[in-house]
Amino acid sequence: MIRVGIGTDIHRLEKGRPLFLGGMSLPWEKGLVGHSDGDCLIHALIDALLGAAGAGDIGRHFPDTDPAYQGIQSAILLKRIRENILAEDSVIHNVDAVITAEQPRLAAYIPAMESRLAEILEIPSSRINIKAKTNEGIGALGRGEAIAAFVVVLLQIPSCSSE
Repeated sequence: MIRVGIGTDIHRLEKGRPLFLGGMSLPWEKGLVGHSDGDCLIHALIDALLGAAGAGDIGRHFPDTDPAYQGIQSAILLKRIRENILAEDSVIHNVDAVITAEQPRLAAYIPAMESRLAEILEIPSSRINIKAKTNEGIGALGRGEAIAAFVVVLLQIPSCSSE
């Protein structure tokens, strides 16, 4: 069975915090605020995978009220989803993502982010496509107060015998 999942996430930026995006630490004066490391791209990817699998959302699996997830690397959470939630014979056909950020400019980091996510998901990097956009100075994203991510996933899962 082929299923589509969509995920979105947004986190505000704060000076003096490290910036994690796509499972990587990026050099920037501000970082994303969150219970975990705030990696909105991975959070949106997790929600897309969970949606395609019919398994809820990131908050159900990793609640921000649980101190076990305080400061955790989002890459670890994504790996847990891949290992424990998705069926062993699930196939991630593709991941398509958009990151909206006024700053920093992300184009130079996209190939490394695609490779990092492919490594975590154990799929070829050719199945991952990330695009970076600005918000043209509009709203909190455009003022550089936050970064948002939007992800769509095409997932093949084993069919249930009752379907």
